[in-house]
Amino acid sequence: MKTFDIPEFYRSPLIAGVKQRRRESDRMKKDFTPTLLNFGPVRFYLARHFGFCYGVENAIEIAFRTVAENPGKRIFLLSEMIHNPQVNADLQAHGISFLMDTQGKSLLPMDSLTAEDIVLIPAFGATIEMEHYLRNKGIVTEKYNTTCPFVEKVWNRAEAIAEKGFTVIVHGKPRHEETRATFSHSAVHTPTLVVKNMEEAVIVGEYIKGKLPVQQFPGEFFGRHSTGFDAAIHLQKIGVVNQTTMMAEDTQAIADYLKQCMIEKYGEENITGHFADTRDTLCYATNDNQTSVKALLETPAHLAIIVGGYNSSNTSHLVELCEQKLPSYFISSADKIVSAEKILHFDMHIHAEKETENYLNPSGYNHEEPLNILITSGASCPDALVEKVIYRLAEFFPGAALKSDAE
Repeated sequence: MKTFDIPEFYRSPLIAGVKQRRRESDRMKKDFTPTLLNFGPVRFYLARHFGFCYGVENAIEIAFRTVAENPGKRIFLLSEMIHNPQVNADLQAHGISFLMDTQGKSLLPMDSLTAEDIVLIPAFGATIEMEHYLRNKGIVTEKYNTTCPFVEKVWNRAEAIAEKGFTVIVHGKPRHEETRATFSHSAVHTPTLVVKNMEEAVIVGEYIKGKLPVQQFPGEFFGRHSTGFDAAIHLQKIGVVNQTTMMAEDTQAIADYLKQCMIEKYGEENITGHFADTRDTLCYATNDNQTSVKALLETPAHLAIIVGGYNSSNTSHLVELCEQKLPSYFISSADKIVSAEKILHFDMHIHAEKETENYLNPSGYNHEEPLNILITSGASCPDALVEKVIYRLAEFFPGAALKSDAE
């Protein structure tokens, strides 16, 4: 796989060594068991796969190279390059200004852009409308387009089924930058609808089967369907693609459910004419990271730490998996580990950061044996942050040091 030139301050000697050894011993990536870092009184189990993915490293390399090659020029990003606060702060510190926030709200006046400016397209991609706007301004984006190849793969898949007359249903978070971009690229070719979860898929199924009046469809999915979407017509032939960072089993469950609705409506013998085989459109990193966490959770442990940006979709799904099994703390950096008694972490259920005490004294921990902590991070999280978290936690255990039996 291609290697990228990313800033040294994102790298971690500890994590790099772990990942290199795992690559050498498991070249086919079939072994998802975690890696043990034994510090004596505390033991860390690292997920098999975590941290920067191909698309993120590609985006970071392009961004920092652009800064280095264009001294004195105004450089902008459409919105956050990726969903990691440190990376985005670093880009701003290097002189890159953000034009919009993650919801698409303007932070700087777009009409102030000129053909002399550089505008970077973030890893999530951009809408067709924004691409046209920049092109009409005379701004060349091809060289500065960091759209993840796996996002573009979804766009190509959507276009392919559109050519066969199928409507595209996008499983994603409606306001997420990637979903907005995918919706835009799909809607150019075919009627398109966004559903965020199984509950909404079930509602779509009721329209497919004729159990809900199509007149109420526009209001029920307001703002999430393409112009002129007619449920009576456009739900007769469908295919499902997704935001690449969604939960794998959720997307599969939605596709399976909608396929079954089509079978009920049109008969199994006619299914190929009504449901497109889009296959899975999750990226490899999302699949690997989620599978790694599932394997990680098979390890007896007392708590889990998940590191990443609080608005990172792929990271949030790793948190969801961990929360099903044991106390889990979603933090953006080692600074959130205030002390051995206190941690600040993001609670996705209330969408806010909160403080928890005695997090290193979980139920069932008898202090006579090592404390086992599971560690993973999102695809937009630098390995350097994970290393800092590990060493920060180790500080609280007298005599803690990395043992020679660390794998």
